[in-house]
Amino acid sequence: MDAINALLLSVDSLLGSAPWFPFALLGVGLFFTLYLGFPQIRYFKHAWGVVAGKKHDDAAPGDTSHFQALTTALSGTVGTGNIGGVGLAIFLGGPAALFWMWATAFLGMATKFVEVTLSHKYRVETDNGTMAGGPMYYMERGMNMKWLATFFAVATVICSFGTGSMPQINNIAQSVHATFEVPHIITGGVLAVLLFMVIVGGIKRIAHFTQVVVPGMALLYIVGAAAVIFANLDKIGPSFVSIISDAFSGSAAAGGFLGATFAYAFNRGVNRGLYSNEAGQGSAPIAHAAARANEPVSEGLVSILEPFIDTIIICTITGLVILASGAWTEKFDNTFQRADMAYISGSYSDEVAADREQLFGFLVNTSDKVQRYSGEVNVLDGVAVTEGFTLLHARSVAEEVRYEVDGEAYTGALLVENGLPLNSDVIVKGKSLLHSAALTTKAFTYGFFGEFGKYIVTIGLVLFAFSTAVAWSYYGDRAMIYLFGTKTLLPYRIVFCIAFFCASFLDTRVVWNLAAVAIVIMTIPNLFGIMFMHKEMKQTVTDYWDKPENKA
Repeated sequence: MDAINALLLSVDSLLGSAPWFPFALLGVGLFFTLYLGFPQIRYFKHAWGVVAGKKHDDAAPGDTSHFQALTTALSGTVGTGNIGGVGLAIFLGGPAALFWMWATAFLGMATKFVEVTLSHKYRVETDNGTMAGGPMYYMERGMNMKWLATFFAVATVICSFGTGSMPQINNIAQSVHATFEVPHIITGGVLAVLLFMVIVGGIKRIAHFTQVVVPGMALLYIVGAAAVIFANLDKIGPSFVSIISDAFSGSAAAGGFLGATFAYAFNRGVNRGLYSNEAGQGSAPIAHAAARANEPVSEGLVSILEPFIDTIIICTITGLVILASGAWTEKFDNTFQRADMAYISGSYSDEVAADREQLFGFLVNTSDKVQRYSGEVNVLDGVAVTEGFTLLHARSVAEEVRYEVDGEAYTGALLVENGLPLNSDVIVKGKSLLHSAALTTKAFTYGFFGEFGKYIVTIGLVLFAFSTAVAWSYYGDRAMIYLFGTKTLLPYRIVFCIAFFCASFLDTRVVWNLAAVAIVIMTIPNLFGIMFMHKEMKQTVTDYWDKPENKA
């Protein structure tokens, strides 16, 4: 796992975490925002009209209504990114990261409008009578680049596991175990069976499932969040101020949080924003291609609403809960995962400004003053008696660290090499920062519902993440149809559910790093494709608005 994690981090450093990627993603969104005359503002009201049935036509080709296509696409985006993703973004970049998630969403509304319109325009009917669309079809039929379409379809299949299946169940299992103490493998097994029962019915069963689940789960989550926000109303104003004021300066250290530079907060905010709303990734167009519509632009208009609902509304609510609660700066009891641990040489404190600066440099690889520790750590009755090292966990200085084997206090030597413990049977526990879904879950307990708030997050996470996996199974099977035909659907769905089950007990950090890489290999060809077809997109939009029935 260490080798896999290191490889994924290395690849991610060249892609999603590289300085160029946020500029590429936001740059495409900014280009279409200006080129199409701010469609996310001008067409916003019309988009709601389409969802409400303004352009509904039962005779039009397709498998779902506009509303079902929207809820299916939303079920693919409203998931762990809204709960765990926001928690991870603030954990990494502080309040400033939320600002850049907003920016990604606003510009992403234009990007999604383009990718959905083009994908719907070039969709095809498969040999089993259902519609199939997505960027691979406009790449082949509109750009005449079969090789690029094939690459994108392969990337979609990989991404269906890397972002659509594995991170979802991993977060569900973590949250259910933390809240109800249900073993990860039991949660994974039960939900894998339920997942197969839903997805084997194809898009019509998926669409009926999502149109019922998505509105209900959103309402439940908002009620739970409101209980925290109103309980901490005096901190909402300062939270908004910190989000905006830190946007171009970075987030200062606070409590156990060691701080984040502008560049780091910018990169993490954009990266998490993409994971949350998927604008530019090319996934949602696959769901929208199934919508009953004769006008591709009408379905593109529906998609404008997705980043708004997903990020500007739901992610903001999550962010305010985390910031107003203060949970993001506090340390809590944790069982330490190897991928989140680092033993370093020397004694450091997060209460000393100079130490915080050096530790942050170590975390973001901008300083070589802090070295990884190698050697023996002698432990007596669960407590380290060796000095000369500091243990970091979850990007914070670990406190009250204790060592256990089979639930009993450990006595003996712990071997550490290049910052990582080698004794796999020794469990390390202590206090450190929380991140991802665990942070959001803790923050929800700071409201009127108290400890009961964590149950709302857990139930919400199960519904959010499970529905995401359902939607992504559809994205993956459309890509499999493009690559190999309908005969591969059942084998793909079986493998998808097996991977879903296995990820329930894998290392959380490895799963998230796989997701980070998978997203980008799908996004890059799609961004290139929609830029390539920008003139055709503008003409398609012009033709739509030239029709009298669309002007009202």
